[in-house]
Amino acid sequence: MGDERPHYYGKHGSTKPPPNAAPLLPRGCTDVICCVFLLLAIVGYVAVGIIAWTHGDPRKVIYPTDSRGEFCGQKGTKNENKPYLFYFNIVKCASPLVLLEFQCPTPQICVEKCPDRYLTYLNARSSRDFEYYKQFCVPGFKNNKGVAEVLRDGDCPAVLIPSKPLARRCFPAIHAYKGVLMVGNETTYEDGHGSRKNITDLVEGAKKANGVLEARQLAMRIFEDYTVSWYWIIIGLVIAMAMSLLFIILLRFLAGIMVWVMIIMVILVLGYGIFHCYMEYSRLRGEAGSDVSLVDLGFQTDFRVYLHLRQTWLAFMIILSILEVIIILLLIFLRKRILIAIALIKEASRAVGYVMCSLLYPLVTFFLLCLCIAYWASTAVFLSTSNEAVYKIFDDSPCPFTAKTCNPETFPSSNESRQCPNARCQFAFYGGESGYHRALLGLQIFNAFMFFWLANFVLALGQVTLAGAFASYYWALRKPDDLPAFPLFSAFGRALRYHTGSLAFGALILAIVQIIRVILEYLDQRLKAAENKFAKCLMTCLKCCFWCLEKFIKFLNRNAYIMIAIYGTNFCTSARNAFFLLMRNIIRVAVLDKVTDFLFLLGKLLIVGSVGILAFFFFTHRIRIVQDTAPPLNYYWVPILTVIVGSYLIAHGFFSVYGMCVDTLFLCFCEDLERNDGSQERPYFMSPELRDILLKGSAEEGKRAEAEE
Repeated sequence: MGDERPHYYGKHGSTKPPPNAAPLLPRGCTDVICCVFLLLAIVGYVAVGIIAWTHGDPRKVIYPTDSRGEFCGQKGTKNENKPYLFYFNIVKCASPLVLLEFQCPTPQICVEKCPDRYLTYLNARSSRDFEYYKQFCVPGFKNNKGVAEVLRDGDCPAVLIPSKPLARRCFPAIHAYKGVLMVGNETTYEDGHGSRKNITDLVEGAKKANGVLEARQLAMRIFEDYTVSWYWIIIGLVIAMAMSLLFIILLRFLAGIMVWVMIIMVILVLGYGIFHCYMEYSRLRGEAGSDVSLVDLGFQTDFRVYLHLRQTWLAFMIILSILEVIIILLLIFLRKRILIAIALIKEASRAVGYVMCSLLYPLVTFFLLCLCIAYWASTAVFLSTSNEAVYKIFDDSPCPFTAKTCNPETFPSSNESRQCPNARCQFAFYGGESGYHRALLGLQIFNAFMFFWLANFVLALGQVTLAGAFASYYWALRKPDDLPAFPLFSAFGRALRYHTGSLAFGALILAIVQIIRVILEYLDQRLKAAENKFAKCLMTCLKCCFWCLEKFIKFLNRNAYIMIAIYGTNFCTSARNAFFLLMRNIIRVAVLDKVTDFLFLLGKLLIVGSVGILAFFFFTHRIRIVQDTAPPLNYYWVPILTVIVGSYLIAHGFFSVYGMCVDTLFLCFCEDLERNDGSQERPYFMSPELRDILLKGSAEEGKRAEAEE
């Protein structure tokens, strides 16, 4: 194999390295057919967007429209004085179809004001409140039908529930008692005769609605918390970014010390959490009501209630203790492997130090992903608002034109009206019967598929770019003298110029699996009402299998992209070589790769835990920043959880660069061992420090494996 190796001429004329110096060698285009398919798909995607923008009307999302497609409160229309939208059965708004059509499958009418009392149609019909109730029935409703016929035809809602307008839409308001939103069986309504009755007397559909009503009220309060705390949330995220950047910089110069400091700090943070939970648990001893169990309390939308229970703090303490014990045990059993992983992190720190602009590349990926999300979301909105109000002919007597489409404006003078005097042109559904409208579901699926494909392509481009830059560092015989002037930009250019097709191929495979998972989730939602246990079991198995398949493909793609960056081969060849290379070094994979991932996870937990504790003390008014204090909140856990999740994403963005660097150096190290022997003719490209500790660790693992056999 030595005769097949190309020669590499660096600044110092070094020769005869392994073919892994390929990042700096001329290469050809790979997987050109997939590149052509991607370009054609993008052209089609743009065409779909143009068609959607031509037919769609995003005002239907911003402004409420009734079931007839007419805007509520629009000047110059009959709904000019009816600015609010009322839903007959808001439970149906939880249907997955709403995401595709932005239209609830329930009658909707424009009203002057939202209902302010509990009433059922049955009780209102025989009381003085019927005139009030009629304003929430369809326009032109006449009381000439029986109760069952009215409810069957959807002329009136089965029940009215006190509601409040939100975004000009009537969302039910739940009765509050002592600051806690009460569940439905603790709420009463007025039946029209002055008596109070329990809401459990309402129809079954109204009972099911209570969970949705409570969720709407909860969403309103959460939105209020965001409006008053967004400034402090941004400050918390900036602190997380500063801590992540500082940690990465310190890791560059003090990798070994920082890893051990990180480990100790994570243990101390978890220890403090356990101590705090124990103190709260002890403080609540003897307090009235603190011994109520979580099961007896049930679900409460005011989560502060749970913090007054000893059982809550006991559960937190047990969870943190288990996590603390697991981390300590892992550190004890992996202490030697951690030393090896630290050596790899030190080498990664040097690589990142020579390619410092790599820390900013996640911003490029984030920007490109934002473009993909924005285009997908706008196209989805325009597609979903492309529906039109469809009117059909209804007649209780025999009529040959029944169920035919009609125009309500011209119907009275039409031939159909003359032949069927009792026929009427009524709203049938919100959709359309043209070829475009029949293809809307397929266009939405194509929109989602292209989003997955392009998003995965953007992620793949970032991985190949970083892998190419770090591989250039590894295969430079004299570091950093033989390193290209701009390794990151050079790798980015190589990826786009030569390997767009390979990136599109890998992203396509992953996108197909992801769209299948989306379809399975959609079918699972549609089959929830079915009682077929076999279908449910089959659906669960399929979802589990495709979840595992997606994880495996992501792992394989990541390593295939590294091999593409190193050799410049096509996707299939790179994936095969990467897989077998990892299988030949499975012990090293377990020792180095996973232990390094564990150390990076501890680093993320340290940053997230530190920022989370700071946010907890601030938003619970236990500390003040200068003269400012935390704003009054309905739920202080809303900004805290937002800061914690945002901090994790920020830390993950910084550590993902290190993770890609470690994975690239690891594969390069494995190739270096297989291609070279350390002699003067075939020297190792790894640094002396990395060679000493990795070869020593590999020898120890090999002896241990032989002893076990």
